[in-house]
Amino acid sequence: MNSKKLFSFIYLMVGLIWSTFGQEIIQLNEDKALNNFGKKVYLLTDAEQKLLIGDVINRQDFILLDSDVPNLGINHNAYWLKLHVQNLTDVNQLALQIRLPTLDYVDFYQVSADGKVIKEEKVGDRRPYYNREFDNPFSTLLFESKPQETTTIYIRISGYEQLQVPLTLATQDRLQKKNSDAYIVFGLYAGIICVMFIYNLFLYLSTRDETYLYYIVYLFFIGLLQANFQGFPFKYLWPDNMWISTHAVYILTPLGALTALEFMRKFLHTKQLLPKHNRILNLFYIPYGIALLLVVFGALLYSYQLLQITAMVIAIYMLIIAFKTYNNGYKSAIFFIRAWIVFLLGLCIFVLKDYNVLPYNTVTYNMMPFGSALEVILLSFALADKINILKKEKEASQEEALRISLENEKLILEQNFELEKKVNERTLELQQSNEALEKTLSELKDAQSQLVESEKMAGLGQLTAGIAHEINNPINFVTANIKPLQLDIDDLNEIISKYGKLDPENDIKAQLSSIEKFKKQIDLDFVQTEIKGLLSGIDEGAKRTAEIIRSLKNFSRLDESDTKPINLNEGIDSTFVLLRSTFPANLKVIKNYADIPMVECLPGKINQVFMNIISNGIHAIKNKPEQREEEQITVSTWQEDNLVKVSIKDTGSGMSEETKQKIFEPFFTTKDVGEGTGLGLSIVFRIIESHHGNIDVLSNIGEGTEFIITLPVN
Repeated sequence: MNSKKLFSFIYLMVGLIWSTFGQEIIQLNEDKALNNFGKKVYLLTDAEQKLLIGDVINRQDFILLDSDVPNLGINHNAYWLKLHVQNLTDVNQLALQIRLPTLDYVDFYQVSADGKVIKEEKVGDRRPYYNREFDNPFSTLLFESKPQETTTIYIRISGYEQLQVPLTLATQDRLQKKNSDAYIVFGLYAGIICVMFIYNLFLYLSTRDETYLYYIVYLFFIGLLQANFQGFPFKYLWPDNMWISTHAVYILTPLGALTALEFMRKFLHTKQLLPKHNRILNLFYIPYGIALLLVVFGALLYSYQLLQITAMVIAIYMLIIAFKTYNNGYKSAIFFIRAWIVFLLGLCIFVLKDYNVLPYNTVTYNMMPFGSALEVILLSFALADKINILKKEKEASQEEALRISLENEKLILEQNFELEKKVNERTLELQQSNEALEKTLSELKDAQSQLVESEKMAGLGQLTAGIAHEINNPINFVTANIKPLQLDIDDLNEIISKYGKLDPENDIKAQLSSIEKFKKQIDLDFVQTEIKGLLSGIDEGAKRTAEIIRSLKNFSRLDESDTKPINLNEGIDSTFVLLRSTFPANLKVIKNYADIPMVECLPGKINQVFMNIISNGIHAIKNKPEQREEEQITVSTWQEDNLVKVSIKDTGSGMSEETKQKIFEPFFTTKDVGEGTGLGLSIVFRIIESHHGNIDVLSNIGEGTEFIITLPVN
């Protein structure tokens, strides 16, 4: 048992001696910081990403790296780095930093000589920023180490982007100073971007040229992309948002490239100068779209590789297009060529540094932001030159406009005389035309007056015929009764005469017998009865004549110009009296009069409305192809609020929808030639309108027509 313990102690001592003298030691002195000491670092590849710190402490298969800056490529592996640090300073705390802020996962472990983890720090841009002990975008480990003491540090690194490990070892104070220098470098770049952004934004607001708008959008995304490469958005913009921190490079890279592409299109006028290449440029949206889809499906490694390849291809192709536009005569393309060459040079140096073709140092690391800043400045000069070009073009345009203006002025002076001559001639022609138009207008007015008078005369003729017929009947009746009445009166006078001739001195009896004989001869009782009948007939004729005269008096107010309250029912009755002679034998008039108020109107005009509508209804009934045993005209009156309504409905032939739309148009008539002027309903519409009323028409073929007149009481 004691021999076993002795053997174990000897084995442990041999291991300690070998670990002390058989491995590379990184010694830190007081006066400097150690940078890029990768050749003293050991590497272990964890292809399955399953190893833990406890698994790797006793592993003996670490290999010594052969490059100052370990370049682990782009893959799915996890890598363990091991380094032995000896503190030759007089401070008790040191700092180890990886100066690449875009690493996804970085785990630091400080291990004691007996294999125990005494300090652990987990950082990376996929972990919340506020968890960091050291406030810096770069992954940093602060660890305790006494002077002259040697300690072992393990670092686990994994991610889906380029895995480079530029290491810096220093005291905390010296590291902070070094980081401050890096901040100053990036601050200069950010200042240039901000100045160019504001300057070109001002130019856009001044000129409204879309080229400047595309440029400031490009500045925004390229500046944000470069800041992301330096880790500053993770610190200041989204320190707690792991999704944005993880995917920022995959989103900002396409946005930066595509906004650069669109700016180049606008600046170089590729749509006009190189239409074929301009269409080809649209193809670059495809790989960037695929890269974003790969991000959505979690294939970040393949997305990053596709973004790198596409960025190189699009950058070179844009340079080719710039040369082509320059060769096509667009001289301003030289500015873009110079700026893009500078940017490509910085990009190439940055990429060659990633592949260890060029050494990793402050210059190569900052070459891309440096090239980007210089490109931005040169492009701003190009856009400023565009203002000069626009100014020259404007001056040339103004000179050309002045020349054209002078030529136009000369032409105007030459043409003024000819124009004045033509104006005078045209004025004379217009005066003659105006006189002709005035004459024509006067003739049209006369014709219109004649047509209106014709309509009035037509109504008057119809009215006269009705009056003549209506008066003639009772007059004929009176005339026919006068002669027999005269004969009867003569007989009575003869009897009276005989009585007056009685002679008392002669034979009275004989004389009375003669008178009685005469009475029997003339049939005195019949004469007396006949006289009563004849007088009754004459009285009836006189009454009918008085009714006609009264209706005529009521209707004859056609030309009165003053409004007065009238009873519409009486006006309708008067119209029927005057039109009674035109009634067909089978016509029946139905009157449904309500107790309506007096309506203030022009009585003659309103009676003319009734006359025209009722006459049209009678005409429609007379001209029906098939007559019914009883045709009707129904007149109804009623009151609604402060309105009086009159409905005149006939059982005539009715109207089609097309006819109904035209009946109030002047000169439109469905009557035969010579039977109407086409002005009746037009005049009706105008009269109702002048009384602030309205007229509606309801009609169907074969079902008759109804006119509904609405008039205000006042």
